[in-house]
Amino acid sequence: MGHKGTGQMGRALRRGVALGLALVAVWGVGLTADFGQVGDRLTALGEQPGLAVSLLASQLRTPPSGGRALEGWGRLILSASPLLSQGEDEILALRAVRGPEGPSPSTGPDPVDGDDDQEPDLQPADPGEGIVEMTGRGKEGSLYLREGEIYVYNRTEQPLDPSVFHQGTVDVPLGEGPQILIVHTHGSEAYSMTDGDTYEESDPYRTTDCTHNVVRVGEEMATVFRAHGFQVIHDTTLFDYPAYNGAYDRSKAAVEQWLAQYPTIKVVLDVHRDALVGNEGEIYKMVSVEAGEKVAQVMMVLGSDAGGADHPRWKDNLAFALQLQRSLVRGYASLARPTVLRKSRYNQQLSPGSILVEVGGHGNSLSEAIAGGRLWADCVARTLLDLNVS
Repeated sequence: MGHKGTGQMGRALRRGVALGLALVAVWGVGLTADFGQVGDRLTALGEQPGLAVSLLASQLRTPPSGGRALEGWGRLILSASPLLSQGEDEILALRAVRGPEGPSPSTGPDPVDGDDDQEPDLQPADPGEGIVEMTGRGKEGSLYLREGEIYVYNRTEQPLDPSVFHQGTVDVPLGEGPQILIVHTHGSEAYSMTDGDTYEESDPYRTTDCTHNVVRVGEEMATVFRAHGFQVIHDTTLFDYPAYNGAYDRSKAAVEQWLAQYPTIKVVLDVHRDALVGNEGEIYKMVSVEAGEKVAQVMMVLGSDAGGADHPRWKDNLAFALQLQRSLVRGYASLARPTVLRKSRYNQQLSPGSILVEVGGHGNSLSEAIAGGRLWADCVARTLLDLNVS
């Protein structure tokens, strides 16, 4: 409690001082100009809020839902200047535009071949800031490719156009025997300890307790697939523990073994949770409201050969994911985040029905992740049944 109060007071002091200096800067305009022209110059500044936006941009953090960005001393100082007040409105408007998209999907650097050698350095949320709730959506331009309501976020560093939506072939014929394999390259990934869900951490936001990490989400998804009549193998091995490095190599060996043992497996889902941290250290959780229930959003990540590794059928993997995405956007308001295409393979060269699935992020609760994962699996199961009937 004391630490929280000190942190909040420190932020208020820093922001108050910065805003005070901003007012001094505006006052200085009058000192360096002819006194008779001060009004005209300030009027001109007021008509162009760029200065106010610049002065405030470094001080305004993500406000609580429906709230303003500055309170207390900052609000008192801000109220004394119409110019700075105008800048606040401008920044809040910009945040409102950016808000639905949230942070860029999977913003970290791509490993050479989907083997992430850098253990993520996740820190607990600042008690004074909390967790920021967002709904990830696609947008026009930037690195996004679009076809109707389907968005692909192109992080391959290769020039691609929307024709990539139709270049692959969906190749997931399902027969008798195990059809779906669920693995977890980073199985110890866990969620925020909220909603009464607590666990013993092996590292921040990670636990070897498979009733509280992403393996639990995978089991819930497997249960949904089985209810639709699919035979599912759920490999609950923690490939990232005790060593995080080399996890993709270990999961690759396991997938190869399962595919050799059961050639009937045509769908391989590597289920993770995302980690979304803003520029100022804020933690994001990605949510959608479906049938009145708040659930974690789900994102599919597809590899390619853009990193130089052999992956001749990556467009087939993408075609499969896009087929699922089309069903998801028809069936749910915003359960699915935009699909992400990256330059690494993530072991997807092993089967044209392979997808890396991110269920929520470390800001989400386990209950939100379970709810989102179950809805996603239900829609995917129905799509698979339709594909194998037609």
